Amino acid sequence: MVQQEKSLEEAIRHRRSTPSFDGAPVPAEHLQQMVMAGLLAPSGYNLQPWRFVVVQSAEQKRKLRAASYNQAKVEEASAVIVACGDADGWRRDLEMMLQKGLAGGMPESYAAQARSSVPKYLAGFTTDQMHAWLNKHVMIGFTHMMLMAEVLGYDTAPMEGFEQEKVREVLRLPLSYWVVALLCLGHAHGADKFDGGRFDMNHTVFGEEFGKPLLPK
Repeated sequence: MVQQEKSLEEAIRHRRSTPSFDGAPVPAEHLQQMVMAGLLAPSGYNLQPWRFVVVQSAEQKRKLRAASYNQAKVEEASAVIVACGDADGWRRDLEMMLQKGLAGGMPESYAAQARSSVPKYLAGFTTDQMHAWLNKHVMIGFTHMMLMAEVLGYDTAPMEGFEQEKVREVLRLPLSYWVVALLCLGHAHGADKFDGGRFDMNHTVFGEEFGKPLLPK
């Protein structure tokens, strides 16, 4: 299959969730580009709480399919990136993040404040609050990877249909990991998914306050 790269605008405008994949392998350098796009995403305090597991083996994809309500595309995909958040990552990574920041020009005063404010903020989270915080940041990295895959000419299918504990068991995840979403990728097999359409901007976007259109009708 000829690899057809796209502009970012084309990738965003024409992306569809692929219902079936042909399973052809993805070159390692392309996978690395996709993953790196996720790692370059922004996150709160730059704590980068995401953890990604790239599944390519037939056996692991088969197990992952069973943990994802038996959806065939999980097993058909060339690779499945399982996006997780680490609820305890900030405890281990805060100082490492600050050292990298200081090396990149972060003011000492900012680092000193973060050493105090970040633990005070995150340590008080309930489990549900932590999962919500992880969801927000992990999905930014997830979306970066999905769009990079599309720009490189691959097809994608983001998934929220999976069983948390079963995926954790298949991947042998630490207890602090929370599974956020799965990204199936590869080349589409068969017809593309239909175009479901998107709401008009005046239906979902407001200017200055609720009820005022951003653009004149």
